[in-house]
Amino acid sequence: MTPADRRARGGRAWRQGHAAEWLAAAWLMLTGHRILAFRLKTPQGEIDLLVQKGRELIVVEVKRRAARDAAELALGPQQARRLLAAGEAVRRSRPALRAYALRIDLIALAPGRLPRHLKRLAFDG
Repeated sequence: MTPADRRARGGRAWRQGHAAEWLAAAWLMLTGHRILAFRLKTPQGEIDLLVQKGRELIVVEVKRRAARDAAELALGPQQARRLLAAGEAVRRSRPALRAYALRIDLIALAPGRLPRHLKRLAFDG
């Protein structure tokens, strides 16, 4: 594979990932969630979507795969710990969010399938 092929493939993957995040955000808004941030960069890592529903602050990881089952399994324990640390840092840095419970969720996407929202980990504030 040539460098030009790699760049084209990487650009395509970036566009597909970005589109998946927008689709996940729309799905979450339809289910009563409020989007606080897209692709939020923290020292602990990037949060795809930061959302709020009720008194919960939710770090949402978006995974798009050819099969939704594969997307559901794509969030590993190390990444979950990193996302938890990122969410906790955001919660601590914003006084209005400090009392919120923190949760990490996954939105699994696959072509031709409705998104699946999996509530993964919950932590009290």
